[in-house]
Amino acid sequence: MTEADDRAHWEHIYATRSPEAVSWYQAEPTRSLELIEASGAGPHSALVDVGAGASRLVDCLLARGWQDITVLDFSVTALEAAQCRLGEPAAAVNWLVADVREYRPERPFDLWHDRAVFHFLTDAADREAYRRSLEAALRPGGHVVMATFGPDGPERCSGLPVVRYDAEALTAALGSGFRLLEERAEQHRTPSGVTQAFRYFLLRREGA
Repeated sequence: MTEADDRAHWEHIYATRSPEAVSWYQAEPTRSLELIEASGAGPHSALVDVGAGASRLVDCLLARGWQDITVLDFSVTALEAAQCRLGEPAAAVNWLVADVREYRPERPFDLWHDRAVFHFLTDAADREAYRRSLEAALRPGGHVVMATFGPDGPERCSGLPVVRYDAEALTAALGSGFRLLEERAEQHRTPSGVTQAFRYFLLRREGA
C-alpha cells in the first residue's frame, strides 16, 4: 500500500472501533513497562512511542513521573482519543501525526518504543526506511523496546499481513548497530478473547 492507503486504513480502524475494542488493546502494558525499567531509562529520559495509536502506555508513564514523552502515529483519530482520555495531562506530551518511515526528529531520544508497528512492514524497503528513522532518532547507547508477533503468532492483523519475529530474525532485520539484551514472550488476550503470541525485545544501540 502507499502511504496514503496506509493512513486511510488506520484512520478507518480508529474511526469505526473503540480503542478498547481493537485487538491490540491493553489496559496495562506490563511487558513494555518491565523492559523500559530494565533499560535503565527513567522519568527524565526522552522517550518516543512510535505507532502508539491510543495506547495507554503514555498514561502509565505520566503516572510514573515521566516528563519527556513523544507519541507518534499515522492516525489523527487515534491520537485525539488518547488526548481526550488523558484530559489536562495530555498537554505535557508531544503528539505527532507522522509516518515512522519518514520520521526525523530534531533531537535524539534515549528510548524508542514500538509495540506492533514493525511487524506490519512486509516490504524490505519499508523496513530499511524504518531502520533509518530509528538510527536518526535514537542516541548511541540508547535503547529500543519492541514487540512483534512471535513465530507462533498470527500471520495477519487488522486485515493486513505481518512478519513474525524471533530474536535472530529481529536482530538481523535491525542490523549490527543494535545488540539484543533481552527477549520475553507474552500471550496477549484480545478483547474478543483470542490469544496472540507476542515477543518483546530490549535492544541497545551500539556506539557509546
